[in-house]
Amino acid sequence: MGGVRELAVSFVAPGPCGVAVRDRLKHLTAQDERVMRAVGAHQGALASGDLKARCADGLEHSADTWASRKRELTALSSSRIAGAITKATHDQWALARRCQAAHIQNLAAGIKTLRHRLSLPLGQKGTKRAAGGYRSKNEWFRKSRRLAALEDRHTAAVADGRAGRVRVVRGGKRLLNTRHHLTEARLTEDEWRQRWEAERWFIAADGESGKRFGNETIRVTPDGEVSIKLPAPLAHLANARHGRYLLASTVAFAHRGAEWADRIAANRAVAYRIRLDMDRGRWYLTASWQRPVVQTIPLETARARGMIGVDTNADHFAAYHLDRHGNPIGEPHRFGYDLSGTATHRDAQIRHALTRLINWAKRVGVAAIGIEDLDFTPEKTREKHGRRKRFRQLISGMPTGKLKARLVSMAAEQGLSVVAVDPAYTSMWGAQHWQKPLTTPHRKMSRHDAAGIAIGRRALGHPVRDGVSPARTELRAWGRTAPPPHDQSDRAGHRTAQAGPGTRGRKGTRPPTTDRPPGEPSPSGKRKREPSASKTARDAPSTHQWVQDSHMRTG
Repeated sequence: MGGVRELAVSFVAPGPCGVAVRDRLKHLTAQDERVMRAVGAHQGALASGDLKARCADGLEHSADTWASRKRELTALSSSRIAGAITKATHDQWALARRCQAAHIQNLAAGIKTLRHRLSLPLGQKGTKRAAGGYRSKNEWFRKSRRLAALEDRHTAAVADGRAGRVRVVRGGKRLLNTRHHLTEARLTEDEWRQRWEAERWFIAADGESGKRFGNETIRVTPDGEVSIKLPAPLAHLANARHGRYLLASTVAFAHRGAEWADRIAANRAVAYRIRLDMDRGRWYLTASWQRPVVQTIPLETARARGMIGVDTNADHFAAYHLDRHGNPIGEPHRFGYDLSGTATHRDAQIRHALTRLINWAKRVGVAAIGIEDLDFTPEKTREKHGRRKRFRQLISGMPTGKLKARLVSMAAEQGLSVVAVDPAYTSMWGAQHWQKPLTTPHRKMSRHDAAGIAIGRRALGHPVRDGVSPARTELRAWGRTAPPPHDQSDRAGHRTAQAGPGTRGRKGTRPPTTDRPPGEPSPSGKRKREPSASKTARDAPSTHQWVQDSHMRTG
């Protein structure tokens, strides 16, 4: 097919390399909260100033300027706190640069689409690969104005990128914009101010291997006691030796607690972060550490025990189990989720659906899950889909990047691998070649279920369109290939059911054929039976005798 693009090669997704667990700091005293608020505000102000200095350096940044900023922060806090602040600053600046590059790329894609559509005559229909012309002169005029606006934005963004200027908001741009919409957010000015300050606090410390319990700044003992090394200006608030403040709360990580305990017992690095959740009024401690990257198994090993093909949709995962030959087994499975509501609710829904999917994959005994390597970045532009606002919202609402990362992480914990495949034509070819053959009075196949089969076959290395229909599965299981259609012998060639090379008994004597013209003798030279009695003499004693062919199989 000349219009089909070349498909990307399937690959096993690399495993996770980081771990993070969280626990609540309960039973804090009023003094504990005052100290943590003071530490967060002091170090947050230092982090804001350091980020301002880093943005001012732009592309002129060097190791010398980094060391200079760290020396200035050390005098106001400590060496370890200064190192944590400068590292967080550089990570935030690098993230802003990546977002800036993605924004420039998105603007360029929109400009290209607008120029193409404006160059077409009014009302010209589009194709699957390119949009058509605009419907009216009024729409054409408005889109020409939008093109000029996008070109101005693109010019400004490219100039900022070349100069190394980035826009970063400590505390979050969304919360900053909420300040102008307090009524809609149902917040007072004081409540918003408290949230804003809490988001700009900095109570975090990177771990250091070889130090006691893996962290000198925020230390957690095996018994769960939490202590904080106070910065120099707040050393008078210490209630323990060496300028430390010991919290009244203890922590016990229920998830990965044994792994965390093993690390701090061996004095291996563990990073900690303390955060206040303003909605609940609760303090949380997050522990994180790095571990060796989970080694992915070879692709052939992942395919050895079959595959679970998963089609990702706006409200469910459509999954199908396939054996290693690419034959569908059993019934389709669907794991639903709801992506409406808050980000926390959406994240919980995704986790629950993935948990059920992974548990089912473990039960059926496969070693890998096949999923599409989705990336809707070029598809989200409003210039491509025009008035199809609901479709654009549908694509934007699917958390493709977070979904892949979470699936890889959760599957690795259960000993499963994830095979990423090219998503091209899976829905179209799956519906064309698998939906109708597998539909029965007791099985309803949707387009998404058929796409799951197509994804699984592609992950197994089989072509989607050259499939084995359910009617031929049994023949393949017995080592025989299916004959061509009985009414197309001239086109399909000689009708045969030749056994495969590895089939036992394939060279043995075959039973005599029974398909011959009426009146001709059997190839063995023997009749199966004598002529039967006349229908008018059925009550008479039967005189014919049954003769068993010596070449026929009796089993």
